[in-house]
Amino acid sequence: GPLSERPLMEVRLGELHSWISTCNFSPQGLLGAVRKAWSSYCAKYIHVRQGGPAGISMLLAGWCLLSYGWNYQHLKRHRWRKYH
Repeated sequence: GPLSERPLMEVRLGELHSWISTCNFSPQGLLGAVRKAWSSYCAKYIHVRQGGPAGISMLLAGWCLLSYGWNYQHLKRHRWRKYH
């Protein structure tokens, strides 16, 4: 199909620049991309008939990494150090 309708995993490396230039980077376009990603995540991991703990555990792991990144400067100052 057309380059703009292909998902990222089907785009070849030489076509990547052209594919990125077809993307919509307006606030509405970015919000639509986030909504599409969230709905595909939910369809694959959350709203399945016989789901396992994979979807929820990925959300929890993502939250842990994000909160660690937010608090890194605070945690870095309070580390135990061998030499003061």
